[in-house]
Amino acid sequence: MSNQHKHPTISFRISDAERKQIEARILASGMMKKDYFVRSCIYNRICVVGKKENTYPLVQTVNALYLQLLKMQKTFTECCEHQALNNLPTSDEIKELQTDYNNMLTAIIDLLDGARYLWEGEHHETK
Repeated sequence: MSNQHKHPTISFRISDAERKQIEARILASGMMKKDYFVRSCIYNRICVVGKKENTYPLVQTVNALYLQLLKMQKTFTECCEHQALNNLPTSDEIKELQTDYNNMLTAIIDLLDGARYLWEGEHHETK
């Protein structure tokens, strides 16, 4: 009996693209995976209140994305200037990076939109 789970397990299959989108949202939320899934399933909307612990990692992520884009721009510019086009990333590498960026930015925007929705609800109640 001690090897039995106390609570049932929920599982489902997802595509690689869906997994990446979900993981980006979990990372942006700052929540544990279990908590994210439970809240997502129950409430169908994840709201992140603008606490420093939640927003600072988002700012760091956006800053890291920005620095990575600047580095890529520099590499592209140097390759084009020196006609070293064989050093450029492949189309598949660019598409994968674009997907990762889209997933992360969409997750951040959705979470911040949820925080805005929560803030507006509280703001209107105090009037």
